[in-house]
Amino acid sequence: MKGPRDPPSAPAALALPIDEEGPGPIIVRPVPPPPPPFPIPPLFGKYSFEGIVVHDPGLMPYLYLHPIYAPHTEGKLCGKPFMKSHMHLVERLANRLMKGGKFTGKKSKALRTVRLAFDQVAEREKKNPLQQLVDAIENAAPKEEVTRLQFGGISVPRAVDASPARRLNVAIRNISQGAIQASRKSTKSIETCLANEIILAAKGDQASFAVARKEEVERVAQSAR
Repeated sequence: MKGPRDPPSAPAALALPIDEEGPGPIIVRPVPPPPPPFPIPPLFGKYSFEGIVVHDPGLMPYLYLHPIYAPHTEGKLCGKPFMKSHMHLVERLANRLMKGGKFTGKKSKALRTVRLAFDQVAEREKKNPLQQLVDAIENAAPKEEVTRLQFGGISVPRAVDASPARRLNVAIRNISQGAIQASRKSTKSIETCLANEIILAAKGDQASFAVARKEEVERVAQSAR
C-alpha cells in the first residue's frame, strides 16, 4: 500500500528498459514498423523483400528494409537528429546520389537512377538487387577508422572501432561517390555506373571504389594501432 507522500508509479507505456549490466545510458536501436494489414507490392513493383539475408550482425539493426513500394518519405524525417536510421536503405542511397552536381534537389531523378540500376543488376546477375545492395554495403563498411589525439602539442593518430551507424553511412557514401566519379567524363550513364559499383562491391572486388576505400582506411588504421 502506498502512502500519501509516495510518488506515483510511471504508466506502463512510459516505463524505460533496465540495463542489466549496470547504470548508464540505454541505446534504443531502430526497429521496423509492424506489418500492415494489407499486402504491400514489391519494391518498384518488381523486387521482393522476402529472403533478404544480412550476414553482418552489427549492421542488421540499422539496415532498414521494411516492405515499401516507393521509398520516398517526403521529408518527414528531415531535420531530426539520427532519424536517417529509420529511413529505407534504398531511399538513403538515392539521397546520397543527390549530393552530386546534377542530382542536387532532384529526388525523382535520383530514384529513377536507382530503379534503372536495379534493373541492370537483376538482368546481369540474375539475383535480387536488394540482396546485392546489402552484400555491397557489408563489403564496403569499414570496421576501423583513424582519429587524432592531442598530447600536448603533438597530434598522434589512433585507430578506433567504427560504430554500426557510421559504417553504414560511410558505405552508402562511398558507393554513390564511386558511381558519380565513374560517370564523369565517361560515355556510360549514371545508372550503369551505379549498377557496376553495386555488383563489384557485392563481390568484394578491389575494382570497386567503395571496397578500395574500405581497404585503404582499414590499412591505415592497422598501422596506427
